[in-house]
Amino acid sequence: MRNSDYTEERFREMRLGMVRDQIKRRGVVDEGVLEAFTVIPRHRFVPDQYREQAYQDAPLPIGYGQTISQPFIVALMTESLHLGENETVLEVGTGSGYQAAILSRLCARVITIERISQLVENAKTTLQELEIKNVSVYHADGSVGWLAEAPYAAIMITAAAPQVPHALKKQLSEGGRMILPVGRVRYQELQLWKKEQGSFTYETIIPVVFVPLIGDQGWEEDPRGML
Repeated sequence: MRNSDYTEERFREMRLGMVRDQIKRRGVVDEGVLEAFTVIPRHRFVPDQYREQAYQDAPLPIGYGQTISQPFIVALMTESLHLGENETVLEVGTGSGYQAAILSRLCARVITIERISQLVENAKTTLQELEIKNVSVYHADGSVGWLAEAPYAAIMITAAAPQVPHALKKQLSEGGRMILPVGRVRYQELQLWKKEQGSFTYETIIPVVFVPLIGDQGWEEDPRGML
């Protein structure tokens, strides 16, 4: 057996353990979501020096002050949207591209927005290497969404907003769902919003801590430097 084969097999075993112990045992039951986490190689979305830690129950740095989220949080947010295979999803905050890759297994198309140009290029490269073809990555201010492809059946915001961006609410289709962390710099609540008959309702899921959403309808600048 070649060393590269052994390495990928070891990562696969770690991935199966992650799904079993971190995700399924904590209440995520959607078979499509579990299958996506079983198939998508999280270690391909982290810097080389963190690959050995890729399947641990924790977020990891990906450079530029950003992180790849804890696997359970990615799974929880994904399951909460109840995606349909014919739906188009908007993701705000591409980061490494891992969340977009997970979403790609569950819907028809993913539009994902990232404000840091090098992360855009990194995500594009990884997604291309993995032959994931239904994800489009754009370099833009995600806090105002991506009007060209709107409306969206679901929107996922993977950065913390001080309030729900109005532009993103307008880009949600009737019957659509939006999940995002809302709150202060070091503490937020994960909220699931739904649009029904033109009105919005929401429920709070769990407390979380995400990197800030910076942009026109987020934080004007990174608030972590002001603490």
